[in-house]
Amino acid sequence: MLARLKSQIFIDKLVFDLRDHSENYIKAVIKDDKGRICSKIETEVVARQKTFCWEGLNDLPYGVYTLELEGAEEAQPVRLVKRV
Repeated sequence: MLARLKSQIFIDKLVFDLRDHSENYIKAVIKDDKGRICSKIETEVVARQKTFCWEGLNDLPYGVYTLELEGAEEAQPVRLVKRV
């Protein structure tokens, strides 16, 4: 599934645009600046779902993170910033 992040700046959730429904799940990891896994998700999505919201990120401290989407062909790490 190809997913595109709506914004690289977040407070308590990340929102993705879903572009390809050949796969029916999202698997993603958020790492801190030292490469430690801070949060991860693996969940199914509905076949016609256009967006996906990863909620529950309020407990992460403010700072810079890296998002890695697994299963994407062009799996490029994405820089994230959690702000107030």
